[in-house]
Amino acid sequence: MKAFVLAESTDAQRALCAGARTIADEVVLAVVKGAPLTGVADKAYDVELPEGQPVENAAAGVQAAYEAAQPDVVLVEPTPRNKILAGLLAAKLGTAVVSDVTAFDGDTVTNMYFGGLAANKQKATGAKVYTVAGTAFAEAEATGSDDVETIAYVAPEKALVLRGTKAVPREGADLTKCDVVVGAGRGFAEEADLQMARDLCAKVGAELGCSRPLAENVDWLPRNLYIGVSGLQLAPKAYIALGISGQMQHMVGVQGADTIIAVNKDQNAPIFKQCDYGIVGDLFKVVPELIKQIEAAKAAL
Repeated sequence: MKAFVLAESTDAQRALCAGARTIADEVVLAVVKGAPLTGVADKAYDVELPEGQPVENAAAGVQAAYEAAQPDVVLVEPTPRNKILAGLLAAKLGTAVVSDVTAFDGDTVTNMYFGGLAANKQKATGAKVYTVAGTAFAEAEATGSDDVETIAYVAPEKALVLRGTKAVPREGADLTKCDVVVGAGRGFAEEADLQMARDLCAKVGAELGCSRPLAENVDWLPRNLYIGVSGLQLAPKAYIALGISGQMQHMVGVQGADTIIAVNKDQNAPIFKQCDYGIVGDLFKVVPELIKQIEAAKAAL
């Protein structure tokens, strides 16, 4: 069996190639407009995309890499760019993309649907194209060669033209790499109150993330820190949810966490059915007390 991995970030290249190795005998990696990692796949393709060209125009290059590899399954890092390319590849192959795959069992995959409210088991017919995060695989090691081939850019017959770009502000660390993450929700009344969450982060060595409303409704934090089914999907050692109700669309983003700790004043909040440790109380009282207790514990060491 041969797996074809389409990924952008170096972490995803390594994780997906390692995961692909658990389900396939041969692994091929393709990266658009970026140097592929070496030593993680049996062969890698560097798909060229000239500066200023939208990602859709790289579809022919990805398809050429696919045809050269002739794989049995395609695993795609679920970034906005790669989702576009996965859809175009699937359309060319006369199939559909199975999104948000979380587990593999032979030819059967488990994927999230209804915004993460449910899981579905299905078996693809024909070409298999899946979007899947590296966290879907158990710990595995990526191995491979240094064989890299460049796929020259081929302009589409009807190319899209990029008229302009707008920078999206980014803030904070890459939460997918953090061991401890603090998530802030609508329990915070004012943007200035987030300093309390940042103070807790400083005490426990965490980084700050948020639920969707804080990133998209009130713009208190940038969207690269939004955790949820259409945002980040994390697997930290610990996730501390402050003022987050625990709707499934958010909890899907932290289902890989080893431990979930929740603070919410509503004892009926859904998050208390999903966390490992819960504190029912006003976060404006609980969090300062947590910080105080952490400082006392550190002083006693």
